[in-house]
Amino acid sequence: MRKIRNFYHWFLALLGSCWYGRPSRKIFVLGVTGTKGKSTVLELTNAILEAGGKKTALLSSIRRKVGRKTEENLTGNTMPGRFQIQRFLDEAVRAGAEFALIEVTSEGVLQHRHEFTDWDAAIMTNLAPEHIEHHGSFENYRAAKLKFFQYLAFSKKTKKYFFINEEDGSHHYFEEAARRTPNREIILYSRHDLVNHEVGRRYKLNSKAGRRLLGDWLLADFNLENAAAAVAFARTQNIDWPIIEKALTNFRGAPGRLEFVQKEPFAVVVDYAHTPDSLKQVYETLEPKSFKPRSRGKMICVLGSAGGGRDKWKRPEIGKIAATYCDKIVLTNEDPYDENPNEIIRQIENGFLEATVPKCGPEDHFRVLDRRAALKHAVSLAKKGDVVVITGKGSEAWLHLARGEKIPWNERKMAEEILRNASQPMI
Repeated sequence: MRKIRNFYHWFLALLGSCWYGRPSRKIFVLGVTGTKGKSTVLELTNAILEAGGKKTALLSSIRRKVGRKTEENLTGNTMPGRFQIQRFLDEAVRAGAEFALIEVTSEGVLQHRHEFTDWDAAIMTNLAPEHIEHHGSFENYRAAKLKFFQYLAFSKKTKKYFFINEEDGSHHYFEEAARRTPNREIILYSRHDLVNHEVGRRYKLNSKAGRRLLGDWLLADFNLENAAAAVAFARTQNIDWPIIEKALTNFRGAPGRLEFVQKEPFAVVVDYAHTPDSLKQVYETLEPKSFKPRSRGKMICVLGSAGGGRDKWKRPEIGKIAATYCDKIVLTNEDPYDENPNEIIRQIENGFLEATVPKCGPEDHFRVLDRRAALKHAVSLAKKGDVVVITGKGSEAWLHLARGEKIPWNERKMAEEILRNASQPMI
């Protein structure tokens, strides 16, 4: 049965490429893979290329863009199948785009959606445990990501570029895969490249206070890595530093990724973080003592665990991290699908007991299944100098419930509505 399924996906990828006349051979195609940061790297790369006068097309979990036409990705599918990637490439070529920027997922690779596309370049952002129950192990998950890198050897393009985050623990696996590809250039990048450059020194990118000069999105170290990836790619395309600096200065972050809804009298931030590693990094970035050095505010966290019926391993880990960093916790629905949402929350709560030095006690965490009510409750708890951190959904357009039911969702707009009704000033 698995072989039949694999052939089905493989054949669709082949048919789609043939149907649209191999459009990838007529445009520069960049794929970005990794656990975190893919959408942000794509948005940053797009911003730099556009600042350099290039015409682009972009396909990610956030949006689908061809030239000036852009639309929100409402499919819930980051790397769509059934001809969609080839159709996107064909539209990009017809619109005169010079670059097609595509988000590449492990699930998409397993379903052959990367195949029969002639890629020019690949970026690896980072790797952390994710989709373990689906893949069977972290090693299998990593192998799926590596297949994309290895596939570039089959590309008909004259030269292939590989961009690898040398700060990531798995970078040597990707470097080894890249070295097996003929006519390739391997670029190892890191946040230090950006920090040590004259632009980095000018903005004092070695400190959070300095990075805020470029925008709140750059407060987090992981976004410094994302920016370094986009800059590394832009330099191979002969984009000059003044243009890169202008693009970074004007960039306001990707929707739902460390997105500030409000700063005063208390901060409200929306972020997509849905893995233990990404959640920890977001909390470390937004801790009141680091976000506002003289603030003694508290961190109020709204979270759940995405994907009912899968990735159960990370639920207690998420709970452990939340109990370590958050002063108050509001647990809520986050795409439970057909699984009992109370059981999902109970498994997160099990992680509270594993926190070595918990910041909150039983009286400081709340179960509020309705996500809108959960956001409202978190805002009601906030006082001047606090930080309300809402994670898990980011810019996703739907909340998935039992029996296939889904309701429209916009985390930022929901937070704005609640703040307006609470008569709180907005930025």
